[in-house]
Amino acid sequence: MSDKLPYKVADISLASWGRKALDIAENEMPGLMRMREMYSASKPLKGARIAGCLHMTVETAVLIETLVALGAEDHAAAAIKAGIPVYAWKGETD
Repeated sequence: MSDKLPYKVADISLASWGRKALDIAENEMPGLMRMREMYSASKPLKGARIAGCLHMTVETAVLIETLVALGAEDHAAAAIKAGIPVYAWKGETD
């Protein structure tokens, strides 16, 4: 059995507020939203495992959700409530 945490964030109870911020950010990112519309059904990234080390911002979360929508594996993505592991919080130094 793995002792690896499925996520590590400061306060998981803030997830609903985070989702609202993502919804707003999606309106400001028409290119990614268009990619979701065009390619979600065909899943061109199916089987791709994409990992990254990025600043955790609302925009980063929208990008990662888009990659998952296009078929990338969700193991290295960013929205915990959607089943995507995240290891980030403001001021994180560990």
